[in-house]
Amino acid sequence: MSEALYQIQPPDAIDYWLRMIKCQDACPVHTDACGYVNAIAEGRYEDAYRKIRATNPFASICGRVCGAPCELNCRRGSLDSPVTIRGLKRFVNELHGPETGDYAFYREACNKKMLPPGSGNGQRIAVVGAGVSGLTVAHDLAQIGYKVTVFESYSEPGGMLMVGVPVFRLPRDLVRHEIRAVLSLGVELKCNMRLGRDFTIASLRAEGYKAIFLGIGLPKGRKLAIPGAEAEGVYDGLDFLRSFNEGKPLPLGRRIVVIGGGNVAYDVARSAVRPFDALETREETEAEMGRGEQTAYDIARSALRMSGDKHVAVVCLEQRQQMPADLREIEEGEEEGITLYNSRGPREILLEKGKAAKLRTVKCSSVFDDSGKFNPTFDEGDVVDIEADTILFAIGQTSDLSFLSPEDGVESTRGLIKVNPETYQTTAPDVFACGDIAHGPKLFIHAIASAQIAARSMHDFLTGTRTDVQVRKQWVPAGYTMVDNWTRIPRREPPALAVERRASSIENTEINYTEDEAWFQASRCLRCNVNTVFDTSICIACNGCVDVCPQKLIRLVGLGALVQDRDGRELVMSKFGVDSATIDQFSVDQLNDMGALMMKDEATCIRCAMCASRCPTHAITMQRFDFTRECVSIPAPNPRLLQAAAVPV
Repeated sequence: MSEALYQIQPPDAIDYWLRMIKCQDACPVHTDACGYVNAIAEGRYEDAYRKIRATNPFASICGRVCGAPCELNCRRGSLDSPVTIRGLKRFVNELHGPETGDYAFYREACNKKMLPPGSGNGQRIAVVGAGVSGLTVAHDLAQIGYKVTVFESYSEPGGMLMVGVPVFRLPRDLVRHEIRAVLSLGVELKCNMRLGRDFTIASLRAEGYKAIFLGIGLPKGRKLAIPGAEAEGVYDGLDFLRSFNEGKPLPLGRRIVVIGGGNVAYDVARSAVRPFDALETREETEAEMGRGEQTAYDIARSALRMSGDKHVAVVCLEQRQQMPADLREIEEGEEEGITLYNSRGPREILLEKGKAAKLRTVKCSSVFDDSGKFNPTFDEGDVVDIEADTILFAIGQTSDLSFLSPEDGVESTRGLIKVNPETYQTTAPDVFACGDIAHGPKLFIHAIASAQIAARSMHDFLTGTRTDVQVRKQWVPAGYTMVDNWTRIPRREPPALAVERRASSIENTEINYTEDEAWFQASRCLRCNVNTVFDTSICIACNGCVDVCPQKLIRLVGLGALVQDRDGRELVMSKFGVDSATIDQFSVDQLNDMGALMMKDEATCIRCAMCASRCPTHAITMQRFDFTRECVSIPAPNPRLLQAAAVPV
């Protein structure tokens, strides 16, 4: 063993470098968040929109309500707090997205290299459901020449975007603009067409549709099987949201309890806080009075509510830190007057004259068992009754598969449509399904990603090809500068309406960044696509990089110390082609004389480039990892798509 080791990952380890850009790697559609955030920091807003829109047909909607897995994985979060990636997306979308009313840039900015390659040659595709997954399939297949018809059961497209997300979080005009942008690609839309009532899978086949996509979601809410669950005053939270968003809210009392600890529960609770006639009132008053008068009206309504008009509470099994709801949802709910009862499990709805009067709860001692499985335990001796004349369940969603018939050939399992998890093909070869109906409730961005796979699979099924996604990469020397004090710029959430105004109206609660605010927040990005690349052939192991690193992330570790660790020993054995017994023949000092490993902890690297500047031999350089993904077609049958057998996700 005479070779020195100075790095673990060579520049051609593609998977490693892809994972280094954690925000993009975490995004289900691999949006280049690092790229667009830095474009914003440099004032290149059109370039930023191209990156935002490239692989996401609903980028503007995601700028408002995405669960933002990119932020959860942002490397800046290891240093202090993640970059406000979602808020920055909204900033750019309002400048260049379809909400401007111009859909040309939307069409132009689509990354067509990520569409299924080839042509649909005008073959007819039926998409059932005009929600996120259905419209994503339509978006992709229409652009490569398929004639796509979307069937929607409601009078307006959008699915849960229209009926499940509160209007104060997602403006309906924005949703309509983004849907119109998809339709502008040549997609045909037919509303008020319910599967099982107005048409069937068999009738679609008879009409000549060559492939069918089911994007029907999970339209029904769940209730707990507890005494009183069917009494007057007890509702499904999704039914309430749907009614509220349509301007026809269900009749609620003055003491409202929402059962559930997720974002949907807070959507329900925060909707219940708002005046029941808010939708109707706003339409009437804005037509009759100026903006200043409307503001005064909103504040007056808020004063009425805050004086005891209503009381809204959330009851959930989880402790505060365990709750699946976003922290901002919880905090804004508290500001709006929502009371939170943590670690309480519903046991019974107590009635008076046949109507809900109280919710009896017991203490939840733990939500998960030792293996991490959902298995709540309770302290039945700790009982609290909460006054409630209205109770709303927001504990999950279920499907409605009543449209299926045996001749369709589409099987289901546990209330979900059975699919091949790699292709989203069902047990009927010409029928595909994804989104919530195939893998259960997830984020909108997950539905978009699965629909993109389904679209490729439908194309492969019809053309007898196989579509793969390939990565093409290159290393580019990085001219690398950061703004002054970038490590000290604090995270600032997008501002929100004052609580008095927020809780009394249906105005969008979040306010967009100003240009200066967007610049400061974008400047916090650590530019994880720029990396320190080591050239082991000219490193002299001087330790200069170790000494200069402000984060103390770089260490030169001798082989003698390295082999004391199991992973380190395996690395040495692999690198030198020796076994453990051979290593044990040498002393620690002898091993250290033979070589060393330069170790760098990437977790909190701030990309200051001081190690590269200090290196006397230029063995360390700052280089940008540029890469693109693109779909390529292999002209061969794909056996996964030519078999009817499928497995549940």
